[in-house]
Amino acid sequence: MGGGLVTSEPRLRPLPPERWDDEDVTAALQQGFGGIPPVMPNVVSTLMHHPRLAGPFLAYNSTLLRKPAIGARLRELMILRVAWRTGSTYEWLQHVRLARRYEITDDEIALVASGARDTTWTDLEECLLAATDELIDGYRVADATWVRLAGYLDERQLVEVVFVVGTYVCLAMAFRSFGLQLDPDLVAMVAPAMPPDGD
Repeated sequence: MGGGLVTSEPRLRPLPPERWDDEDVTAALQQGFGGIPPVMPNVVSTLMHHPRLAGPFLAYNSTLLRKPAIGARLRELMILRVAWRTGSTYEWLQHVRLARRYEITDDEIALVASGARDTTWTDLEECLLAATDELIDGYRVADATWVRLAGYLDERQLVEVVFVVGTYVCLAMAFRSFGLQLDPDLVAMVAPAMPPDGD
């Protein structure tokens, strides 16, 4: 697995508000958040280098987070597995924080990191973690896993499984490529640490 070190200097710096194109940025933030968020995370101000892309993307991502077909606990288990497998420290810490809000315990977070199959998981949770690994490794949910998932999920939810994993793999690529820096509130978070960078 690729490492999760955050570089000391970003490759792409967050764009300060004084350099924002007001019209495009306002439209992007309106699409993604319904206005300017009170605290601007580094990911958003970095995406403002391309506000016409950022707006539709933030609106799309908001659907996965705020109007999901899949329950928040199940979604966060998949995203945590993606973040760990891709070595995305920023994504990992953001979603460790979210996972705790949805009653995912620290022991369960550690299990997601280890990849261990455990009796802790329900059959559906185990199946979703397996599907996440299959999508990362082979870009396809295996037939047997798909059949198991279809026993629990409707068609809309099956679509969302693939899009959750794919979206957060894409974000991990962006975060690691940009050298995205941790927000101050993430720096001191206690969570299983990413392995040393193997790149």
